[in-house]
Order: sequence, then C-alpha cells, then structure tokens
Amino acid sequence: MRTKITLFFGIFAVMALSNAIVPVLPSYADGSALQGAIYSAYFLGAFISTLPAGVLSDRYGRVPIIRFGLAVTVASGLLLSVFTSPFPVLTARCLEGVGVGFFLAAALSYVNSGPDHERMSGYFMALLNAGLVIGLVLAGWLAVHIPVQAAGIVLFAGLALIPAVTSFFMHELPVPAAKNNHTVLIQLIREYRWLWYSSVILVGVTGVVISHYPKFSGASADVVGIWIAIMSIATIGAVLVASRFSLPPIPTIRWCAVLMVIGVLFSFYSPLGFVVIGALAGVVMIAQIAFLAAVKDHQGVAMGLFTTTSYLGMTALPLIAGLIADSTSFFCAFLVTAFFSGTVALSIGWCTCEGKTVP
Repeated sequence: MRTKITLFFGIFAVMALSNAIVPVLPSYADGSALQGAIYSAYFLGAFISTLPAGVLSDRYGRVPIIRFGLAVTVASGLLLSVFTSPFPVLTARCLEGVGVGFFLAAALSYVNSGPDHERMSGYFMALLNAGLVIGLVLAGWLAVHIPVQAAGIVLFAGLALIPAVTSFFMHELPVPAAKNNHTVLIQLIREYRWLWYSSVILVGVTGVVISHYPKFSGASADVVGIWIAIMSIATIGAVLVASRFSLPPIPTIRWCAVLMVIGVLFSFYSPLGFVVIGALAGVVMIAQIAFLAAVKDHQGVAMGLFTTTSYLGMTALPLIAGLIADSTSFFCAFLVTAFFSGTVALSIGWCTCEGKTVP
C-alpha cells in the first residue's frame, strides 16, 4: 500500500502541482513572453533530468531516485508559493521540472519492472493525466475564491509531501548488477530508435493541438480549457482500457499513427478531434511502455529515454508547427503534423527489437 501511495498518489500530486501555476501566470509576470518562459522552464528541467534519472535508478536503485525527485518537487512548490519576482520563479519552475523528471523516470521504471506492468502502467498514466486536469481546474477555482495567488500551488505541494514521506517506507526492487550504462544507452538508442521516433511524434502531436488551437480557433480561454480537459479525460479512459489488454505493440502503434493522421485533420475542422487525439495518445503510450518491458534489467535507462523523447516531442513539434503556421497557414501546419504522424505508421515496422532483451 505504501508503494502504491508513493507511485500513484505521487504522480497525481506532482502533475497537479506542475499545472497549478497556469491559471495564475499573470500574477508572476506581465508580458506574455515571460509568462511563456515561466511555463516552459518546467519542461526544460524535466527534459534535462529524465535520462540521467533513469541511468542513476539502474545503478543505485529506483527508490532513492524517487525520494530525491519528490523532495525536490515539494521544495520547488514551497519556493513557488513565496517567490513573486519572475526570475526566481523561473529558477523554481526549472527546479520543479528536475524533480518531476527524476520521479517520473524512476517511478515508471519501478512500475514497468513488475509482473503486472501493463495494468499498473495504465493506472499510473491515468493518474498522471488526472493530475494535470485537477491541478489546472482546482488551482483556477482557488485563485478566484481565495485571495492568495499561490493557493493551488500550496495545496498540491502539501499533497506531494504525503508520497514524499511514504517513499521512505517503499520496498526496493532488486537492482541489476552494475554494467556499462554508456554502452547500454547507445544500444537502446540504436535498437529502439524507431520507437523513440514514435514517442517524439505521437506525443508531440498533442502539444501541437494544445498550443496552437487557441489562436487558430479564436475561442475563449475557458472554452479552450474545457477542450483540453476533455482531451486528457479521453487519454485517461484510453489508458485504463488499453492496459487491460495485451495489445501487440507494433501493430497498435502503427494503427494509432494512421488514425492520428485522421484525428489531426479532424481537429482542424472540429474540436472533437481533441477527443480522438487524446484517446489515441493514451493507447500509444501503453503500447510503447509494454514494448519496453522487454528491457528487463535496464528499465531505468529505457524509461528515461521514453520520457525524454516524449518531452522532446512536446517541445519540438509545437515549435515546428508554429513556424509553419506563421510562414504559411494553420492548415499547412496541421497537414505537416498529420504527415509526421503518417511516417510513424511506416517507420515503426522497421523496428526489429520487439521482445528482445538488452544484455
């Protein structure tokens, strides 16, 4: 029970905390550029920390890395609750991303190393998305009804303290004998390269529609927020359902990529495309995690690469789509995004590593 509280309540709390600042960003900075920088600093911290965290969890065990990640997350939340100047907030947001990166990589490694990894990963990813939704909604509600801008941040930092404490009572999984992590890393990058590509593209697609739909549609912030929440709810439902079945990873990823092409083009004409993309993203993530379960003794490195490529996709694809939209049109941006999704349907078949263990 203590392990489940740490892993499942932990991912809910840290993801809720990561989104709690969004409704009150104007309180921390006046200009949109600086607000965007504060928002993005979290992703920078997560991007640079997930792979080192995975490598360290294979070498020293998952539990110490989980503890460290949760401690850093709680500390950063407390700092965000007292800082008001933009640049200290930037530093705290980056630190928060580092904490989440350490926790996420090690926790996913722990979950995917167990015998019931498919079902457990479903719960984990569902609570991850639930935390994002609740953090955004509840922090916004608190900002309106409580005259303290950091009320939501304080709440979720306090909740994150619970799994931080229970992590000291977790049972450590057997740690594989220390090996040359550099060699393992290079081997995993090479042999699973098309899986990493699918992670960059298919996770990045969600970032494209989330980041560009407000300007493209002209919809009000509250309407856009509702559709983003619906997208996350669709992801929650999909991961819970997909994790109940032993879906063959490569065919599942291929068909999801094909359907993602349709979903992206559909989202250009209707926000109902958010539901399609959210559901497909959930199925894809479960298939990708199941794919990587074969990397028995190097789950830390594998999950570090998985989370790193996911964050890379969330960073790179929205940027590429934005450049295309500015120079041509939003339709071209969505069309190119759909094209990228289609390339995954072809390239994932080139991966010959399914069921293959890394020595």
